[in-house]
Amino acid sequence: MIDFERLHANANARFGVISRFPVLLLAGLATLAALGGPGALAGPGLLVAQEGDDADDAPELNSGFISGIGWRSIGPAIASGRIADIAVDPTDRSVWYVAASSGNVWKTTNAGTTWTPIFDDYGSYSIGAIALDPNDHLTLWVGTGENNGQRSVGYGDGIYKSIDGGRSFRNMGLETSEHIGKIQVHPDDSDVVFVAAQGPLWNAGGERGLYRTMDGGESWERVLEIDEHTGVNEVYLDPR
Repeated sequence: MIDFERLHANANARFGVISRFPVLLLAGLATLAALGGPGALAGPGLLVAQEGDDADDAPELNSGFISGIGWRSIGPAIASGRIADIAVDPTDRSVWYVAASSGNVWKTTNAGTTWTPIFDDYGSYSIGAIALDPNDHLTLWVGTGENNGQRSVGYGDGIYKSIDGGRSFRNMGLETSEHIGKIQVHPDDSDVVFVAAQGPLWNAGGERGLYRTMDGGESWERVLEIDEHTGVNEVYLDPR
């Protein structure tokens, strides 16, 4: 709580609060002006007004003065702002797919000028990984469940596949993986896909480990299993 009566009486206190809490600057300026007019805004480092006989000549606090103050983000970080993965269409560099860790899959067709959410109607808002089929730019894989293990994290309901550039999706399984860290499509065979699944963060079990499909996602085989508490976060294919 800020004591504005004390701030009105003490210029140093006014300056200290404003310098430590810039987010309160605009509201504080307006309140102080209401308490004592333009002269109330005087203080070390502030050029709004001067005390003394020249106070009447000081600039007034008005919309024109305020309009010169630009807004800027000073935090804290927004939870849904984390970007988990990005895929760019190799046939059209203006088409991008972006996975938000806590906020859907987004598509742009104009290199980021505008964005469209394409995953609103499906089972998870939390996304961990996306991958485009290198052999078919319209086939998009989406792994749900954020791939960052932390105290505030959303979980998913498996892996999805789109064959029409993100217009529609189908859940292809691994529903209890909860967090998918990476998806790799074989460059020579689109039916072969590897999925790194972390599994549940706060309990044992679930579908965790490295999974492979050889039929385009119709069935899955766990090809790397460590134990019931340990999952896999990333997988890479040797291009040679």
